[in-house]
Amino acid sequence: MQLLTPSLGLLFWTLLAFLIVFFLLRKFAWGPILSSLNQREKTIADSLESAHRVKAEMAQLKSENEALMVKAREERAVMLKEAKETKDRIVNEAKEQAKTEANKIIAEAQQAINAQKMAAITEVKNQVGKLVIEVTEKVLRKELSSKEAQEAHIQGLVSEVKMN
Repeated sequence: MQLLTPSLGLLFWTLLAFLIVFFLLRKFAWGPILSSLNQREKTIADSLESAHRVKAEMAQLKSENEALMVKAREERAVMLKEAKETKDRIVNEAKEQAKTEANKIIAEAQQAINAQKMAAITEVKNQVGKLVIEVTEKVLRKELSSKEAQEAHIQGLVSEVKMN
């Protein structure tokens, strides 16, 4: 039972040891412990403030990023529209140039056809002229005694020419 009811001397020496340890801890350990706790509290508060500041900056950067994305989409739409307009303009210019070239080729072909037609007409006229000269020459060379014989001879030559 002695363990359960300590003597007065034991209580005194225990109290004295506790007070000495308490004053020593208060003088040497309590200050550094409290200052380190205060410093830790300040560090935590600074970290929280820094985290809030970083969070606000991130929100601002996110909104700026969204604005840049919207602007980039608008610029892309404008660029696509310009590219389409440029494509349409180039296609229309190419069509116009092709039409111009086609019209030029058609005009040249018509000129060539007209030139060949005129050459053919000239050739036919020359041949007709030659035939008339030949017929006249044959009529004049042949000495006919009567006019009826000359007309019969001319009719024969004309029918001969028609067959050729």
